Amino acid sequence: METITVVLLMLLAVVVSDSIIRMLPVPVPLPLVQIGLGAAIASVTTIRVELDPDIFFLLFLPPLLFLDGWRIPKEGLFRDKGIILEMALGLVILTVVGLGFLVHWMIPSVPLPVAFALAAIVSPTDPIAVSSIAARVPIPSRMMHILEGESLLNDASGLVCMRFAVAAMLTGSFSLSEAFLTFLWLAFAGIAIGVGVTVGVTRGKAFLTRHLGEESGSQILISLLIPFGAYLLAEYVHASGILAAVAAGITMSYSEITAQSLALTRVRRTAVWDTVQFAANGTIFVLLGEQLPGIFSGAVENVQAESSSPWWLLFYVVIIYSALGALRFLWIWASWRIALARPASERQAVVRPTWRLIATMSFAGVRGAITLAGILTLPLFLADGSLFPARDLVIFLATGVIILSLIMASICLPRLLKNIDLPIEDSHQKQEDYARIAAAEAAIMAVERAQHDLAAGRADADTYADVAAQIMELYRKRIDERMHLGEEREQAARSEEIGKLLHITALKAERQEIYRLVRARRLESTMATKMVRDIDLLEARYG
Repeated sequence: METITVVLLMLLAVVVSDSIIRMLPVPVPLPLVQIGLGAAIASVTTIRVELDPDIFFLLFLPPLLFLDGWRIPKEGLFRDKGIILEMALGLVILTVVGLGFLVHWMIPSVPLPVAFALAAIVSPTDPIAVSSIAARVPIPSRMMHILEGESLLNDASGLVCMRFAVAAMLTGSFSLSEAFLTFLWLAFAGIAIGVGVTVGVTRGKAFLTRHLGEESGSQILISLLIPFGAYLLAEYVHASGILAAVAAGITMSYSEITAQSLALTRVRRTAVWDTVQFAANGTIFVLLGEQLPGIFSGAVENVQAESSSPWWLLFYVVIIYSALGALRFLWIWASWRIALARPASERQAVVRPTWRLIATMSFAGVRGAITLAGILTLPLFLADGSLFPARDLVIFLATGVIILSLIMASICLPRLLKNIDLPIEDSHQKQEDYARIAAAEAAIMAVERAQHDLAAGRADADTYADVAAQIMELYRKRIDERMHLGEEREQAARSEEIGKLLHITALKAERQEIYRLVRARRLESTMATKMVRDIDLLEARYG
């Protein structure tokens, strides 16, 4: 009963946090409010959550990583792959080594492997927190795509590095060559399992749907189970469940362009996954707030054991955050100057990143839910049964870095982004116009074929022809740019079953054409998602 009460309280706090944010006169990062509500729950109740790190890791990380991989814009990821890989891999390694030695030197009671674990887990960034902070001044799309791509990959690299550091602490030994071979197995096996699970499930689901029909609820539940299945299978063979979840999400996005699911299923599934993401992210921060008093007490004991004042905790947090920011600024400055100094073509001018752009990307490196979920999974005990050294201290330091990064980003990002001088970005309007025209032409052809097939040999063939003519005229008007999709919703034909059937046929043809353009790389996936969502809503209405 107490467990159910805790869960309900956490979810209630997540709901209340969103309302509080809307009432506040000044923008405040949502995670800060959620942490405060968690601390309030701990102060007014006697309920305490006993965290099992393995269960916590399993419940929260696979779905969040899966969703990141599923929804990240692939075109932006591949276009800026060089910059993203440098930041997601090179910067993570630099942070683990540099910050790890700094923490161990600054706080000798933190063993070096534990310091490396702390440095690894504060490496991942959180673009969701950034987008909410910078709501007052929109982030340029290309910058956001780079942040999303970096976050997706450094989530995996940071968590894998943390696992290596924790394993070194538990076993008391570390071999670079053995770690390299282990990393290869973790990476390749994890990715292969993630891809294999998603492909196998989606093909099996498509086979059953063709023979038995589709039920939206079961399809949505299958999508929720995929990340857990990929994670557990990878962990069972001692591969990386983290990479398996990410790979499963990326594969899911490519499976989607086959349009195997019903429109109603996709609409409902999007709503369910949005809710899962909001609830999981919020619960992690509320849970941290509930644990914070105990974590702070443990951290104070650690510093007092070295005859230091508790105020040193604040000093440590500031130093760690400053070191993270400095490493990120220097890495971006050096890598971007090298990458952008080489134009993609002879006609393209050399681009020199300004200090303001580099500072914006540095402050945008906000730490969030993945860092928090990872640090809370540190083991409670070593292999010999003794307490894991400095566990409460490093959790507190990671928490402090998250809070400080949120505060600094909320103060600095809007000022840096305001009137920032960026290269003009392609709006992709021509690409979208081309896709809409191609989809409309495909719909007209599909309606013509369906009308002839359905009306063949029927006494009311003229009715089919009239309704088909109305629908095709709507699409011809769109091609002539005299009508938009929103206007069609009010003027669509209402001729009972014939109209519904032909409309659905046209919408399916539109969607297939859009997916074909995505597969041919003539349309960006983010734009396609928006267009398909409009089509899905219309089809769900007719269906």
